Amino acid sequence: MDRLNIPEKRNQTMRSLLNNRIFNYQSLVAVLIVLLSMGKISAAELPSFADLVEQNAPTIVEIQTSRSVAARAPIGDQELEDLLRRLNPGEEPDLNIEGIPEMRQRGAVGSGFIISEDGYVITNNHVVAGADEIQVHLNDRRVFDAEIIGLDEPSDLALLKVSAGDLPYVSFGDSDSIRVGDWVLAIGSPFGLEFSAAAGIVSAQGRSVPGRSSYNYMSFIQTDVAINQGNSGGPLFNLEGEVIGINSQILSSTGGSNGISFSIPSNVALNVVNQLRETGRVERGLLGVRMRAVDYALAEIFGMERPRGAFVDEVQPDSPASRSDIRNEDIILRFMDHDIEDYTDLPFFVGQYRPGTLAEVEVFRDGEFITLTVELGSSPTNAVASVSREPDRDRHNPLGFRVTALSEETRQVAGISGVRITEMGEGPGRDAGLAEGDVIVALNRREVTSAEEFTEIADQLPESGFVPIRIIREGQGTTMALELSP
Repeated sequence: MDRLNIPEKRNQTMRSLLNNRIFNYQSLVAVLIVLLSMGKISAAELPSFADLVEQNAPTIVEIQTSRSVAARAPIGDQELEDLLRRLNPGEEPDLNIEGIPEMRQRGAVGSGFIISEDGYVITNNHVVAGADEIQVHLNDRRVFDAEIIGLDEPSDLALLKVSAGDLPYVSFGDSDSIRVGDWVLAIGSPFGLEFSAAAGIVSAQGRSVPGRSSYNYMSFIQTDVAINQGNSGGPLFNLEGEVIGINSQILSSTGGSNGISFSIPSNVALNVVNQLRETGRVERGLLGVRMRAVDYALAEIFGMERPRGAFVDEVQPDSPASRSDIRNEDIILRFMDHDIEDYTDLPFFVGQYRPGTLAEVEVFRDGEFITLTVELGSSPTNAVASVSREPDRDRHNPLGFRVTALSEETRQVAGISGVRITEMGEGPGRDAGLAEGDVIVALNRREVTSAEEFTEIADQLPESGFVPIRIIREGQGTTMALELSP
């Protein structure tokens, strides 16, 4: 009987396997349909930046700059003669260098954007600093010569003005409201490819870039937007089409995008730009402390629950901090309404307030939380923030640099008089090792107290020979030798 039923059992088994296979195929198809549907839903949720680009593209500008630099022959005249003799045996070389220009033009390209209908434009300081000519190219192909209203090296911002009216301009958003993971869009001119758009997300907030400046007044927005050379100075938009950052730097070993870019927060930029627009300079508060990070060991020593804040290594003499009873080994935990988690937060927040501001500072001292009131002084970087309107740019300046007067606040707080180097070109100053930011206190053994006095002394310098120049750099005085030549 069992043998007679074997074929039937085999048929049942085959039907069962077939049914299972059909079910598996149906299940697979169902899963694929679900996955595809989810893909469609996810794709539908991804933002389209088309309307944002179309709306804001007219506000974006390309900035082209040029400046004159000294033309240097790569080899000496004798070397050139020897080379020509080897290339043309038997012929006497005809060396005529009279037609070689003494100066040549060097150009650069960056980005910017319009912030008012009457032609104010924001870009990066490093895009336009030292330029002899600045041209602003609008989205509608119009080109305007631009005037520098003000420069601010610590924030890397510059404010320009073009003579035009009824221009489209951007709207600003609140950079404090952005979150890591938010979509952002950059528009600029990478590698001179004008009005290019690139999207990404906010990767981090409150970033500082190592080696950027000895004055840490910036806390950047980090994104993974593909920022390249030429994007500098362009806007960073949120999904509402508001500017929440100004593209400034990339972190790259090759000069190309590695997915790590840094933007200046819009709230910081507006503070700087408003001051530049009002006065042509930026004033930043000064606390007057030398500080470092609070690590695990310091937290244990001073009885803190966890490492945080800014440890005061030294209170500068006769500074706002010393006058308000801030002491060495205090740990600053709060400045105004801002918590100080890392010591790099403190100079950034202090720099957002103007000199004379009465600021509340919370410190941790001997196991107690103490609130002190500090009247902020003036940061020595204030003088860098302004563009000297007088004297006018002299392309034939025999010293090769321009200066501006120190602010009155800087004179009082630092206890010095002099002028600060704001622009450095080719010439004796660079050859001697001078740099932008150096404070000149004496030239040719004569004290310098103002820009006018510096100009007067410079005009009386001999045509050739060595003259001494005394400077202050990072609080230290030194004397250098300028070699003058006709």
